[in-house]
Amino acid sequence: MKPINEVHLAEPGLAVVEIAAADDATAFAVQELLAGRCTVAQADRTTRDPGEPGVRLRCFLDLRQAPTE
Repeated sequence: MKPINEVHLAEPGLAVVEIAAADDATAFAVQELLAGRCTVAQADRTTRDPGEPGVRLRCFLDLRQAPTE
């Protein structure tokens, strides 16, 4: 994955979450759980690292705002 950009952590309440899971469905399910608790800039795809098991997904959270319906 690319390095985390400073702007994603520029203020208190902002966070970057990297999810490692066995498959896409599990990674997206975890992302949905997070989206139910805070505002999330959701990822639309996972990545695979050569030689590493499973998939990875990175999403950006804003704990300062309530999630939108």
